[in-house]
Amino acid sequence: MANLSQQKRERMLAFLETLKSQHTDDDSIIALGEIEKELKAKKYGLVWEEHEENVDVMMKTHIPVFTEEAKFEVNGDTNTNRFNFLLEGDNLHSLYLLEKTHRGRIDVIYIDPPYNTGKKDDFRYNDAFVDKEDTFRHSKWLSFMAERLRIARNLLSSKGAIFISIDDDEQAALKILCDEIFGEQNFVASVIWEKKFSPQNDARWLSDNHDFVLVYASNKEEWKPNLLDRTEEMNARYSNPDNDPRGPWTSSDFSARTFSESGYYPITTPSGKIVYPADTRSWITNQETFQKLVSENRIWFGAKGSNVPRIKTYLSEVQQGVVCKTIWNRDEVGDTQEGTRDLKTLFDGKGVFKSPKPIRLIERVLKLASRKDSIILDFFAGSGSTGQAVLELNAKDEGYRSFILCTNNENNICEEVTYERIKRVIEGHGEIASHPSNLLFYKTDFIPKESEELSDDLLAHIREMIQLEHGIKIDDKKYVIIMDDDEMDQFEKNISNYPDLKAVFINQDVLLTASQNKMLENIESYTIPDYYFDFELREAGETW
Repeated sequence: MANLSQQKRERMLAFLETLKSQHTDDDSIIALGEIEKELKAKKYGLVWEEHEENVDVMMKTHIPVFTEEAKFEVNGDTNTNRFNFLLEGDNLHSLYLLEKTHRGRIDVIYIDPPYNTGKKDDFRYNDAFVDKEDTFRHSKWLSFMAERLRIARNLLSSKGAIFISIDDDEQAALKILCDEIFGEQNFVASVIWEKKFSPQNDARWLSDNHDFVLVYASNKEEWKPNLLDRTEEMNARYSNPDNDPRGPWTSSDFSARTFSESGYYPITTPSGKIVYPADTRSWITNQETFQKLVSENRIWFGAKGSNVPRIKTYLSEVQQGVVCKTIWNRDEVGDTQEGTRDLKTLFDGKGVFKSPKPIRLIERVLKLASRKDSIILDFFAGSGSTGQAVLELNAKDEGYRSFILCTNNENNICEEVTYERIKRVIEGHGEIASHPSNLLFYKTDFIPKESEELSDDLLAHIREMIQLEHGIKIDDKKYVIIMDDDEMDQFEKNISNYPDLKAVFINQDVLLTASQNKMLENIESYTIPDYYFDFELREAGETW
């Protein structure tokens, strides 16, 4: 059958070629080129009106950088050099810089973006909330999400995965968008999370009791989810009524639904009763194997020895974990009320954030997708639930996962809620025990591309990039940065003053002497890479 749309498009493109030959001035060529681009644009999948954000406009003339806020540093674990990071500012700027330091390194991304419900306090775009009357409500949200998710894809490790909370307002569009960005072949599941228990009796249509968590792997062929812990309820199904030395067991039917000649034979129970499989069924083994199982005390005939035989399965032999289901009930992972309680516990009963996610929900994500040394990213950090979940899981399983949280400071949320929450979890607050860990706090800042001292201006923010990439704090004791030959000479001269030295980071312009090269043979050293700001400098016609 003919593709009518394609035929129409080809006729239009052919006519466009005619117009090109008739109009050769620059303005016409540019205009006709734009028309051609639109005609050749994607014709299947999610198509929307692309919008430019203020943050995009700003990056045309300014280069984002991080500035460390020393007054917010938290040192809660002197036994480790590892640091977590809280990045304040527009998350697009933070993601732009994270792509330089963490490309291909993030094992788990969890985000809870604005749901674009059309409510006045939900989704802010270019400093204005987007309501239901906005004709471009959905396209603005898709433009906003697409730009961030494309960077997120580049941050995932080859065995990483992203989990995105969303509700019905944008779930369908987000699924198509993620199919395009992460690849339809990497779609794992659309998890249903029971966010509340009680029915909403004043609902106009149906009571909305669930949200979704979309799951995509970086590469589904490589990503393998962890098994979840067995519950006490699961293990309670096993008992040991006959004091079997192999421990608790449960029993299951010894017959199979399908008939087998070798599996059809009489069995004499210990009480002397003779039993056969039910009609059209047979025993699951032949007679010889059955006798072996009896000799090993793996067949159960009931307490009186007169029941139809059942085969034992021992708790010690079952898989020590369970495969995660795609429906997450509130009794397993918490609900929105629990999320609110989690946060209020740290703020003396005060409600400081609307609808925070419960710690157990994010802990489920972490148990499913992280290793004990994984880096976790949340670039819609909100109240900081992800950071708390990481710290609490580390305490439970002796892990050393680290987190990077990104959030803006709208209504002082970053400093007064996100930061304060993480600080209180680390140090302990009220009934919450301390969770020893360390935290660095960055704010996004900007340097004009037209700066006459662009190279020096960017160099002033190299320390933050090194710390972020390596998850450390350059303290000039354990970790040292050397920017010029004079600093290197002083470092060599005073090397005995660094008994706890872990690593040194050296500007690539430093010319090392033979003695300095010899000294560095026994020191972990890194050349400061040019990929932090090389592109921006080249764009401005400068190089380091």
